Amino acid sequence: MAPFAFPLTEVLVVAGCWQTEPDAEAVIDRAIATAAEIVNANLGEAELAVMLTDDAGIRTLNSNWRGIDKPTNVLSFPALPPTGAGGPDDAPRMLGDIAIAYETTRREADDEQKPFDHHLSHLAVHGFLHLIGYDHETDNDAEAMETLEAEILAQLGIPDPYADRERMD
Repeated sequence: MAPFAFPLTEVLVVAGCWQTEPDAEAVIDRAIATAAEIVNANLGEAELAVMLTDDAGIRTLNSNWRGIDKPTNVLSFPALPPTGAGGPDDAPRMLGDIAIAYETTRREADDEQKPFDHHLSHLAVHGFLHLIGYDHETDNDAEAMETLEAEILAQLGIPDPYADRERMD
């Protein structure tokens, strides 16, 4: 059996507001590596990109891709599955892209009185799970995804973000 391979995560900072969070890249890398290990997503050589943007940037993405003209905290864009057979010389498999908005993430963390890095970890995990096929379209899917998120965050030493409120619909 091949050794466990963590996905390569490229973090792109495209909004200056993220300069106030110099550890954001390390927080995201750790969250995604932990998520991949816990879900046993041995993806081989795989990669994803995380874009750290602002509310204006994510609002544009949300409007263009989902038809919702407002900012949100995180968006995930799973890559299309590869066509044809891949060989050993192929480039790493692209899982997709995640975008996270600073202002919304900061506001939510402050409103929920939780450390920013805890909320950022949660959003990175949430986005990653979407890239590998999880969703919350039904109550059962939402329950499964939230339970898995809580398990991953516990491994990171982060309290269950759903403990004090009802599960998502």
